[in-house]
Amino acid sequence: MAYTLNQLLNRLSFRQLQVFKAVYQQQSYSRAADELGLTQPAVSAQIRQLEQALGQPVFEYVGKSLYVTAAGEQVIGVVRSMFGDLERLQMELDELQGQVRGELRLAAVSTAQYVVPYLLEGFLKEYTQVDVRLRVVNRAQAVERLNENRDDLVIMGMVPDSRSLASMPFLDNELVPVVRADDPLLNDSQLTAQDFFDAGLLIREPGSGTRHALEDWCRSRRLTLNPRMELGSNAAIKHGVLAGLGVAVLPRLSIAAELRLDELKVLSLDGLPLRRSWCTVHPAGKHPTPVMQAFLDYIRANLNSFYALVYGSTSEKP
Repeated sequence: MAYTLNQLLNRLSFRQLQVFKAVYQQQSYSRAADELGLTQPAVSAQIRQLEQALGQPVFEYVGKSLYVTAAGEQVIGVVRSMFGDLERLQMELDELQGQVRGELRLAAVSTAQYVVPYLLEGFLKEYTQVDVRLRVVNRAQAVERLNENRDDLVIMGMVPDSRSLASMPFLDNELVPVVRADDPLLNDSQLTAQDFFDAGLLIREPGSGTRHALEDWCRSRRLTLNPRMELGSNAAIKHGVLAGLGVAVLPRLSIAAELRLDELKVLSLDGLPLRRSWCTVHPAGKHPTPVMQAFLDYIRANLNSFYALVYGSTSEKP
C-alpha cells in the first residue's frame, strides 16, 4: 500500500529512523541495542514499526546473516541526509548564540594517526564543547568513506586525483628507509635502493597509502619491490624491523622514539626519503558544519606551528 506524504509522516518517528540507522551501521540488532541502550526486542519492535510504515522490509536474514534490502539502502541515504541536516541546524543555532559545539567526525589513514592528536590538542582547548569521533582506516577505506560522504573530514597523504574533492595540505610526511641499528647494510657504502628492497622488505597491505606511494615511486624509477612479508600496520612493521625480520620504508614520525634511542637508523639512499603532505580532504560540494569550519580555520591559522608541535623542533625539517 502506498501512503501519501502526510500519512507517512504520521506513521514514521525519529526513534524508528535512529534505530534503523544504528542497525544499518552495526549490521546487527544486538550491537545496535547496545549502542542505543535498548533491549534487543525493543530494537526489533522499532524496525517492525518502520517496515509497517514503509510497507516493505528494510532488513532480511539469509541463514544467520543480516542483509539490507533495496528499500533499506534507499532509506539510509535519506536518513543520513536528514540527521546530518538536523545536526547542522543544531550547530547553527548554537553558533547564533556565539557557541561552537557539536560533533566533529574525522577519519584518518593509519599513517596520520600520529599527527591528529597534535591537531586536536589546541583545537579542543579553544572549543571545549566539541566532541570528536575518529576512525583510523587504510587509504582504500578512506577513499570509500569520502565517496560515501561519511565523515566531516578525512586526513590522508595520497589524495585521489579528482575535481570532486577539496584538500588542504598542512604538514610534510616523510617516508624513510629504516633498518635496525646493528644491520650490516649500514656499512655498505655502495648500497642502492634496489639492494635495500631486496634485503627482506616488510611492507603494508594492498590499499595502504604508504605502500601505494612506494609502488608509484618504484615504477617511476623502474625498481622492483620484493616484499618478504606483508603486515597490517606501521607499528607491526616497525616491530618487525626491531626484531630483525627485515627492512622497511616508514613515516619518520612513526619511528621518532626509536630514532632518538638509536634502535633504528635511517639509510641514505638516492631518491629517498619520499616526501608527501598530510591533507584534510572532503567532497568539494560539501557544506561544512560550524564545527567542521572551525576546525579547518584552526588548521589554516596554525599551519606554521604544526611542524614544531609534531616534530618538537623549529629548526630545519628532517
